[in-house]
Amino acid sequence: MKNKFLVLALCLFTTVVSAQVTQVSVVKNDAGMKLVVNGDDFMINGMNWDYFPIGTNFNYSLWKQSDDVIKSALDAEMGLLKNMGVNSIRLYTGIQPKWITYIYDNYGIYTMLNHSFGRYGLTINGAWVPITNYSDSNTQEILLSEVTKMAEEYKNTPGLLMFLLGNENNYGLFWAGAETEDFPDDEEERIFVGESRGRPMYKLMNEAAIRMKAINTSHPVAICNGDVLFLDIIAEECKDVDIYGVNMYRGVSFGDAFQKVKDVLDKPIMFTEFGADAFNAIDNSEDQQSQAYYMVGNWQEIYENAYGMGKSGNSIGGFTFQFSDGWWKFGQTKNLDIHDSNASWSNGGYQKDYKIGENNMNEEWFGICAKGPTNERGLYDLYPRAAYYALKEAHQLNPYDAGVTPEFIKNHFDNIQLMDAVLRARGDKAALGVESNSKIRLSNLRAEFTTYNTGGSLITTPDDPAPDELTYPNQLGFDHMQSYYVGVEGNPSSNMRANVNFNILGNVAANPIDEIFYENRGGRRSVNTEQGDLELTDLNRVQVYNAEYEWNAKDFDLRGFYRTGHYHWGYEGDFFGLYTEANYGPNLDIYNGEILGFEIDGKKGLKGLKAAFGPQLWWGANPAVLLKYSRTIGKFDVTGIYHEDIDKASNIVSSIAIPLPQTRRVALHVKREFGSFGIEVGGIWGGEPLNGRKFQIAEINDEWLSSTDKSGPKYTIYTDKINSEDNWGGKAKITIF
Repeated sequence: MKNKFLVLALCLFTTVVSAQVTQVSVVKNDAGMKLVVNGDDFMINGMNWDYFPIGTNFNYSLWKQSDDVIKSALDAEMGLLKNMGVNSIRLYTGIQPKWITYIYDNYGIYTMLNHSFGRYGLTINGAWVPITNYSDSNTQEILLSEVTKMAEEYKNTPGLLMFLLGNENNYGLFWAGAETEDFPDDEEERIFVGESRGRPMYKLMNEAAIRMKAINTSHPVAICNGDVLFLDIIAEECKDVDIYGVNMYRGVSFGDAFQKVKDVLDKPIMFTEFGADAFNAIDNSEDQQSQAYYMVGNWQEIYENAYGMGKSGNSIGGFTFQFSDGWWKFGQTKNLDIHDSNASWSNGGYQKDYKIGENNMNEEWFGICAKGPTNERGLYDLYPRAAYYALKEAHQLNPYDAGVTPEFIKNHFDNIQLMDAVLRARGDKAALGVESNSKIRLSNLRAEFTTYNTGGSLITTPDDPAPDELTYPNQLGFDHMQSYYVGVEGNPSSNMRANVNFNILGNVAANPIDEIFYENRGGRRSVNTEQGDLELTDLNRVQVYNAEYEWNAKDFDLRGFYRTGHYHWGYEGDFFGLYTEANYGPNLDIYNGEILGFEIDGKKGLKGLKAAFGPQLWWGANPAVLLKYSRTIGKFDVTGIYHEDIDKASNIVSSIAIPLPQTRRVALHVKREFGSFGIEVGGIWGGEPLNGRKFQIAEINDEWLSSTDKSGPKYTIYTDKINSEDNWGGKAKITIF
């Protein structure tokens, strides 16, 4: 009897555990293909979800914050998602299993867990490799180890929907990084990359799927491809992958994607990314109605091609891209607190703001919710756009419900009124404007208090300051510094921004041993006059600390800077470093240095043109203008740069390097990739204003070296002058990927 009781208890325990773990499978029959979750037909009404406060980028992780912050973020946003009918979210690895379960238990939302599978590079043997080589044995070992560990760790996690490998990794075979670029048009290059880089990648993905399913039989494994590029290779190499996931941006219609995937792969199609941005590149302003229009059209096709609807029958749903705006997407590491409206790529499928030859896709505006300012806990509120309300109506339909027909789906979507969604979203937009105080706000308020103590022995510093002497340090013992910073930011429109910070001095310490510091400008000074020495106090008590402005116009972007710095053009064809970076950190303050100027980036018809002008573009520079033009000619990336110093630098009381003579320079750079390696060549002409200038070279004297008594001159001094043939130079670089 006792043994029977133990067996019964064990069976009950096993049943409870099994009931907690989500059982997900793909069902395929004559009516089509569908996803079944815990015995029920399941249409994925998904959302690409992440959490990045304004001012952060890919280095930030919500899952590394405290539990109370994570819980607050999830409670705020999962409630919004549940309200609009979302039943699944796409998340990258890093989330702990307990939060997947928390999301499911509290909001009924499943999680598709995404491993990037080397999409953004890998660290191999301690070295960072930006473009993953899937043929490399070390790479294969690392990736297979990571995904099998993931399958093991999450296999019994309630709320897990499936695993996803990659993120349009086929595009990553052409360019590095997460920022979207225009796709290469050369068909030969595509075929070569597909066979040499793509085939090993897809083969490895299939091996990963086999190993993961050997560990976890309850959850399917999908891959994420960019559109249908290399679909034929996938059909040959990914036979053990359960679901074809695809990032697809074709405008309001996916075209033949459903049928093509069915014919070539005979697998269900799941849209891992799709959607539209909420910014109109032609009007240069927010456009919520257009975003809603594209997204509603996409979801209608997803439902119409679902199981049993009479069309392709292989659509199992999708994940709208994305829930909230990503303020870091353009530039990735700079201007993180600016909602950039630069269009980084072109797509003719989005006709409402498309012009031939001009970019129209704005990476930082894809959210169906706008993002509010960050509070003291690192959290923020979201403000739904029209697309949120339109999709809320769309997701009220379940294509698997009894009585749902293609005509029913069409009528359902025909009754979604986009203007009603726009009107509902206006209140959210107004609330966001009030919270962020978008026109003008206090951007910075900071006080710095510093205490100095000077002491020692065998020194001449007096115990107390001498009232009639100006010496540094002026006394032994303690003194203090008071320095205040106030910043004001103006945002007259979504594409214009300006910020200025002021420094206000209180007490300026006179006893520091090192008298080189920013606040020392306010110290006492003695000036010789005809009437005798005049002591000046309260000098420069209020001073502009730094300032910047930005204007994103239709045809150009304009950025101005004063002591805020700028980046170089080294990754944009500046092979010889003519335009250097001007980010100096605390050194600029210590020596009270200055940098001042503006940059212009051309767009549309001026795409490829950049200019910089200013009296001191980098620390110690002469007043100068630089022009750069880049374009692709055939398979070659060509860049030309012209640099002209238009005057000599004025006398500056600071610790800059020896003033540079005026110069004029022209550089040309050509770059091309050949399969697994790249070649760069460049030529430069410069220094013409210096022709005829004399210079000296010191060389060690051989006789002095060989002598025992080291008599005679140690160096021989040669005097020469700069000639026209000295103005030319060149270099080359070979890169192996």
